[in-house]
Amino acid sequence: MQATLTAASLLRSNSPELPTPRADRSSARLDDMVAAAVDSSALLRGQKAVSISHNGSVYRLQATKLGKLILTK
Repeated sequence: MQATLTAASLLRSNSPELPTPRADRSSARLDDMVAAAVDSSALLRGQKAVSISHNGSVYRLQATKLGKLILTK
């Protein structure tokens, strides 16, 4: 069984609050623009693979037996 995840569904998950970047990017510190990190177990939810919809395309995120992740279009 595969699940299809959207950006909105990921944002609704129990993720920690991230700092909001300032409107004036020229004075924003790099620390204020931290990339969001999502644990792979939150994406896979016990499955071996999930489908991810991004910009009109569907990608497949798959966990290997060795614990690596493969993302294919």
